[in-house]
Amino acid sequence: MSLPYRKELISRAKELRKNATRQEKHLWYDFLRNYPVRFQRQKTIEGFIVDFYCDAAKLVIEIDGSQHYTDQGLTYDNERTAILQQYGIKVIRFSNRDIDCRFRYVCDDIHQKIETRLKGSDTL
Repeated sequence: MSLPYRKELISRAKELRKNATRQEKHLWYDFLRNYPVRFQRQKTIEGFIVDFYCDAAKLVIEIDGSQHYTDQGLTYDNERTAILQQYGIKVIRFSNRDIDCRFRYVCDDIHQKIETRLKGSDTL
């Protein structure tokens, strides 16, 4: 089953791919791009654009800058996560600082979460 999305968000998703943050580029080029399970960057789901999405594991990875830690940002992220969870998607979040200072931990955590979600699968 494919996930619903709004077509009008596709051009914005392409723009975000071209203008990725330094942390998004680091995670993509130094880990996710060649990961054995396919990830997509700036994937449109519902009315949202998620940073990274793995369909096989139904996993969204978000890299959060400072705007996500305001009251408004936290409320929006919680509402968005609740909607994505209705599709069986797990959302995990890392801060820009996590990517900058604890990159190996981030990669290990993502790998562990994927393995857990794919348990019983021979995808990895």
